Amino acid sequence: MSTHRKRSVSSFLLTSVTWLIVILTIFPILWMVFTSLHSNDQILNGITTFSLPKPQWVNYINMWDTVNFAVYFRNSLLICGATTLLAGTFAVLAGYALARFDFPGSKLFSMSIISTQLIPGIMFLFPIYLMFLWIKNTFGLPMINTYWGMILVYTAFYTPISIWIMRSFFVSIPRDLEESATIDGCTKFQAFYKIILPLSLPGIIATGIFIFLTAWDELLFAWVLTTSSDVQTIPVGIRLFVGQYNTRYDLLMAASTVVTVPVMVIFFMTQKYFISGMTAGAVKG
Repeated sequence: MSTHRKRSVSSFLLTSVTWLIVILTIFPILWMVFTSLHSNDQILNGITTFSLPKPQWVNYINMWDTVNFAVYFRNSLLICGATTLLAGTFAVLAGYALARFDFPGSKLFSMSIISTQLIPGIMFLFPIYLMFLWIKNTFGLPMINTYWGMILVYTAFYTPISIWIMRSFFVSIPRDLEESATIDGCTKFQAFYKIILPLSLPGIIATGIFIFLTAWDELLFAWVLTTSSDVQTIPVGIRLFVGQYNTRYDLLMAASTVVTVPVMVIFFMTQKYFISGMTAGAVKG
């Protein structure tokens, strides 16, 4: 077999495997959306055809009426949005400092940041819960069942890996650009603000997407640290929904679709920034 033919066969096999993985990954989501448009009786009796003569859009109306998903959505958007803003800001500033300044202990600090990701998050759950109780008893500041308590926890968890991502991105930007800006009369901060930040926009967007999606899916801490529906997020709402309406598969699939599809749309709309930002600094730094 010739070299060209071998390459063609290898390319075909690789493409086939890739498409197979894509189909296996997408199929459960498509089936979730498809099932959400059937009545509960149809689902319990078994969906035997892929035809959809009469979509049951009423499932989505009943889902919103049955459980107040608008509150869970509001809570998730507020907590995840604030977490993204805070953790992203810390990551940009700290990542730039680690990439550009060689201060005593900078390498140790960098390794310490990434090493925090080796510790399972569940090991922090009980200490954080006790710490929140201590803050409440000592200072009278409630932390459990509050927005700022969840925002503080998520910011602390997602800042370290975000710093590492931004550091890798800043390392990939040539220092000559800043030096040229300072020669032209810019201060260090002006060079950072006017030159580096615009160039690092893909990395910032990638980091923001990572923080937001990770916080959006988090369940463990949200389940333990929030017991009021006024603060609970989407994953907790879905969990409660499953517990209360475990026989209403039509509503379960509709709720899952409402939670999943918008996030997927946002990701696909910004995937080029996410990919470029996550791969920046992969070779250098």
